[in-house]
Amino acid sequence: MSDPYQALIDDLVAEQRYLDAQLADLPDEVWQNDTPCRGWMVRDVISHLAEVDESATNVASGASRSMSGGERSEDGTRSTLQDSSRHMTRVQLVDWWRAARDRMEVALRARDGRDRLPWAGPPMSARSFATARLMECWSHGLDALDGAGVEPIHSDRLQHVAHLGFITRNFAYQTRGMEPNTDPLRIELVLPSGAGWSRGEDDAPNLISGSAVDFCRVATQRVHYRDTGLSYTPGAAEEFLQVAQAFAGPPGEGRPQRS
Repeated sequence: MSDPYQALIDDLVAEQRYLDAQLADLPDEVWQNDTPCRGWMVRDVISHLAEVDESATNVASGASRSMSGGERSEDGTRSTLQDSSRHMTRVQLVDWWRAARDRMEVALRARDGRDRLPWAGPPMSARSFATARLMECWSHGLDALDGAGVEPIHSDRLQHVAHLGFITRNFAYQTRGMEPNTDPLRIELVLPSGAGWSRGEDDAPNLISGSAVDFCRVATQRVHYRDTGLSYTPGAAEEFLQVAQAFAGPPGEGRPQRS
């Protein structure tokens, strides 16, 4: 029987390699394009991923007891390291990113999925830690691909992002200083392959349903929930979509409604 934790890391690596394959060989000028993340060019997105993967490596390997880097930069501000990386060529930046994520993979594979690791918020299991890295790669990848003019190709790896979005329900309220809504909630999604994915009690009166892509975009604040095809019951389900935040740190700005 395969180890679910190692399989999760396989998916993390696959997501990273997918994004790499879409961007690495694009012309240098494309890497200067603006992205939907305010103040960030395509190159800044990759710099951010490399920087935080380095921090994740230090935490997972035990070299550091706290994270550093851009985990809290969803507002579009760049870290000092990101600014300094702007002198790098595209090739140098890609090489840095590849080396950072390769080291992170080694450090994560040496862990047990139940190990507790410190991060921007409360300590989390190595499994959740790896899931968060996959979520960051996918969500920031959306910004980079948008800036590069490349249409994303989604996979069933999104089930990890959807899971993180669901289990951070209480956190999404707490980071806004709000009391979590504990009314039973169920989520029923369709993964890119057409397979079904669900969480929550079968008879929960509050329901969110639709595509996993839409839900994951909402949970990572890459789209306003009303600009998706998601269906939701009024009350607790819609309220959750209004505050959903799968990433650590203070409340994100989210994306404005288009219509």
